[in-house]
Amino acid sequence: MGGCVGAARDNSASSNGSMGQTTSSPMGKNMPLRQERVRWKSDMPLTEGQVRSKRDEFWDTAPEFEGRREIWDALKAAALALESHDYDLAQAIVDGANITLPNGALTDCYDELGTRYQLPVYCLSLPLNLLQSEQEKEGHPEPESSVEGEEKVLKVRLSTTSKDIKLTVRSNNTIAQAKRKLDVQEDLEGGRQRWFYGGKLLGDQLVVSECGVQHNHVIQAIITPQPRALSMFERYVGIGDTEATPAKPSP
Repeated sequence: MGGCVGAARDNSASSNGSMGQTTSSPMGKNMPLRQERVRWKSDMPLTEGQVRSKRDEFWDTAPEFEGRREIWDALKAAALALESHDYDLAQAIVDGANITLPNGALTDCYDELGTRYQLPVYCLSLPLNLLQSEQEKEGHPEPESSVEGEEKVLKVRLSTTSKDIKLTVRSNNTIAQAKRKLDVQEDLEGGRQRWFYGGKLLGDQLVVSECGVQHNHVIQAIITPQPRALSMFERYVGIGDTEATPAKPSP
């Protein structure tokens, strides 16, 4: 699902991507980030919600394998800037993290230790053959404000209590909207939520009707508190992560 059949100027772009791999980077070859949109087509047409769900799953799992988390954070920040056409910011992030781009693309890059990182193209842009969701076709990008959609009761198991909660949503709600309803209903105080069903991460942009949740099946909700939301730029440069150094005892 989501295989790449085309990429910008080179054949190294892959829709699957790969985790950090220790290998030798091309010596002395570092090109500036190309200021262009990565153009690709999906083997199977996807909605924007499905693409963003794949992104969420990639960024949630990639740092757990090889490579350094701070490099993954920098790459994510650069990818977001690139998609927003803020090429100067993307280049600054890459330079600040000492990331080498042999081909001028985030699809194939190296850190200063020679570890290789490859980003799938779906993390860099939407496919050319993007499929419109039903809400977009009908001109209703914000289904939360609409009464349309079938009422559906989800069974959500909270990681904090291991209890199953019944949450009433509508079939045209996004997962992000369902999370907000759960936050209010269970007084989660804005804690970060990650929803999993059938072993897969449910991205915020997915519509409930697209998730394929069967009646009476359980969605696992991993709840983690977030004292302060940091921007991606702050995360990779370490702002807000410093801890006070304890005073040394008197001799």
